[in-house]
Amino acid sequence: MAIQIGAKPDSGFEDPIGMLADCHRRVESFLGILCVVVERAQNRELADEEKTAVQSALHYFKQGGQRHTADEEESLFPRLRGGSDPAIEAIVGLQSDHRRANRLHDAIESLYLTWISSGKLAPGQQEQLLSQTAELKELYAAHIQVEETVVFPYAAKVLDSELIASIGAEFKMRRK
Repeated sequence: MAIQIGAKPDSGFEDPIGMLADCHRRVESFLGILCVVVERAQNRELADEEKTAVQSALHYFKQGGQRHTADEEESLFPRLRGGSDPAIEAIVGLQSDHRRANRLHDAIESLYLTWISSGKLAPGQQEQLLSQTAELKELYAAHIQVEETVVFPYAAKVLDSELIASIGAEFKMRRK
């Protein structure tokens, strides 16, 4: 990601909830690339700049996106279970969102790689890619909203510093 002057620095492993929120900004940015390219480049071959941008976005979701999901499902969510707060109920839906997002990412990646390698998409494939990127954008908007307004505030309220440190250590291990 490019550095933006005046932007808040990314959170570190000592603030795993902040890291997840920072990752949401990257998800929105890379998803924006996937959406904009398919909207603007219909019925033509992708320009080199578009190919590079799409490949970077696909790579991010393949690596960073999968780590983000693991961070939530393996480190954060299990530590929040057991209560009766609406955040606990939201986690089931968030996990379902992760599975749906993975299916959409696989389909989107396949279509983009076809477009990059062959230079074109069939009209039906273009419509499919437009539809799937729009669906993924809508899914992430709702998903991020729930996490940032319900789950993350709940986590900040109920997790003590020792649990937060453990979660941060697990995040760090995933990135080695």
